[in-house]
Formats: sequence, structure tokens, C-alpha cells
Amino acid sequence: MNDENKSEEHYINRSNWLRAAVLGANDGILSTASIAIGVAAASDLREPIVLAALAGLVAGALSMAAGEYVSVSSQTDIENADIERERKELEDTPEIELLELADIYEKRGLTKETALEVATQLSEHNALEAHKRDELGINEINQANPLQAAVASGAAFTFGGALPFLVALFLPVKQMIYYQYGFAILFLALLGILAAKTGGSNIGRAISRITFWGTTAMGLTAIVGYLFGISI
Repeated sequence: MNDENKSEEHYINRSNWLRAAVLGANDGILSTASIAIGVAAASDLREPIVLAALAGLVAGALSMAAGEYVSVSSQTDIENADIERERKELEDTPEIELLELADIYEKRGLTKETALEVATQLSEHNALEAHKRDELGINEINQANPLQAAVASGAAFTFGGALPFLVALFLPVKQMIYYQYGFAILFLALLGILAAKTGGSNIGRAISRITFWGTTAMGLTAIVGYLFGISI
């Protein structure tokens, strides 16, 4: 099959769940590892490190899922309110709404006559859908889905946080800070590669961004543990 006959592959339809999943996994790795590092800097015992990592994992996953659901639900409420307002305007003043739609197309480069013809045909087909897409900027790709975002964030945080938790559970306590940092950077780099491949973006940029901020966060947490920690 020739290349011109193949459909182009796009990644924008993955943006919503990919953003939530990457953010959740990144936070899971970083938060749990940072907590473990902070406690390890103040304690030579495994129990408080494991307990702190587990508590951070559970609390973080629930908080991530709940926060994502609430924030995306708020976005959905706004979108629905705008759609309902647009529906009412189409019922009350269809002629004005038609001209608004035509003006949008004209500003995008169509002639006045062509813009009006396109607006008329799209309005006859599905006026509300045309206004949702071209006036409000809402379509099936970017429309908010609270449950999907919450599940993706919570599950991704749990998966990401489980990795440093296992490090705290099984690896030597005396070098725990270095084990946590090393494995967290490895996990973050792998996450960056996975996210870049899934989203079709630059792998090197994704890795450098995620490892830089991960190192910064864990370094600051270790400093806090050393400065304010009390040996247990």
C-alpha cells in the first residue's frame, strides 16, 4: 500500500488521558520517593521509611483521583453551561448565530460568501455541533471526562508510587537515600520515554525535563530531612 493511501497517525486524541496518566505516575514516583528519602535522611530504621512511603502512596492516589475528578468536573460544568447557553441562543436568535458562525469562518480565511455558505450548510446539518466546535472550541477530543481522568490519575499514581515503595521495602536501609534517588530517576526516565512514544513527542526533551525536576524535588526533600529530622 502506498504511503499516500495510508491514513495519517495523530496523537491529539490521546492528550486528555495521557496527561492524567503521566501526571499521576510522575507524582506517584516523585512523591513517594521524596517522602522515603526525607524520612531515610532522619532515620536508620526501615519501619518508619516503609510506613511513610505507604501512607504517601495511599493518600496521594486518593487525593490525585479526587482532585482530578473535581477539577475536570468543574471544567465539564462550564462546558455544559456554555453549550446550554448556545442552545438557547440558537433557539431565540438563529439568524444572529448564523452570522456569528460565518464571521468565524471568514476570519479563518474564507471569503464572505463562502463563509456564509459553509455556515449555512453546517447549521442545516447540526447547528449546535457547529457552534460547539467552532465558536466554543469543544469537540469529542478535548471535551472533559471526569471519571476517565480520575481513574487514569489514581491508577497511574498507585503504579508510580508502588515502585519506590518496593525499594523502601526490600533494599538496604543504610543506602536507602541513594537507592531511592537512583531508582526514581530510572523510573522517571522510563516514564518520560513511554509518554513521549505514546504522544509522539521528543524523547530526549521528555527525559531531561522529568529527570531535572525529579532531582530537584528529591534533593530539596533530602535537605529538609537532614535539617529537621530527628533520629528515630
